[in-house]
Amino acid sequence: MLSLEDFRSDDPIAWCPGCGNFFILKALKNAFVELGKQPTEIVIVSGIGQAPKTPHYLRCNTFNGLHGRTLPVATGIKLSNHELTVLAEGGDGDGYAEGGNHFIHAMRKNIDITYLVHNNQIYGLTQGQTSPASDLGHVSKTTPKGSPSPPMNPIMLAIASNCSFVARGFCGDIEHLTYLIKEGISHQGFAFIEILQNCVSFNKTNTLKWYKDRVYNINDEPGFDPTNRMQAFERAQEWGAGIPIGILSRTERPALDTQVSAIKEMPLVKQGINPASFAGIVESFR
Repeated sequence: MLSLEDFRSDDPIAWCPGCGNFFILKALKNAFVELGKQPTEIVIVSGIGQAPKTPHYLRCNTFNGLHGRTLPVATGIKLSNHELTVLAEGGDGDGYAEGGNHFIHAMRKNIDITYLVHNNQIYGLTQGQTSPASDLGHVSKTTPKGSPSPPMNPIMLAIASNCSFVARGFCGDIEHLTYLIKEGISHQGFAFIEILQNCVSFNKTNTLKWYKDRVYNINDEPGFDPTNRMQAFERAQEWGAGIPIGILSRTERPALDTQVSAIKEMPLVKQGINPASFAGIVESFR
């Protein structure tokens, strides 16, 4: 019987006490156990930051790469062996700044991976610099007179980019977040889940209580339909007294890995390769 203990890592956790990443780690473990996913079936790709440390604290296959470059690596892994459950994980800086261009094209291609972005509205690992998700006027080491730029809205961007699964969770609601991660993994296509989290060291405004006082489950509202993109786009603009969490948009369209003819019959890693066949390929480039 699969249990949380099957995903326990012996690596010492370097997060600050009270960090929202602890809750996200618990939700991830819960989702894997409830889905019956073995550690050997899972690959988590991460970049640089506090959020990308998450797979270090899980017993599974892990690739830790460059800042903002999670999605190209995750795409390559999925296309090499599409039988694997592949996730990409990072923070709002890692995903929306350095990785912003990859984010857009992964949604367009609809590769079957689940992308978790821990959004604490700050660069945490590098000591609290302003990120693309920081509020207008946010004071930090990089914006000592206040950020002159409004925060980006990644949920709106995802819906406008026709992302086939768009959701937002909150680290303070582990049960609901577990549900969202399970739904994202089960979705056939690119699943983007933004996770609102607190940073106890560098963001004293968007605290755990600040979020708890504002978030509400949009899927509990009668009449809300996540298959209605225009309705989802309108609700994605809410940020203030009320912040919607839940599945905001979901559509069905073919995933990239089902459209590549070379891997339809068998994963690439299981296909035999004849080294002699490369001679003709190399010759064609002369």
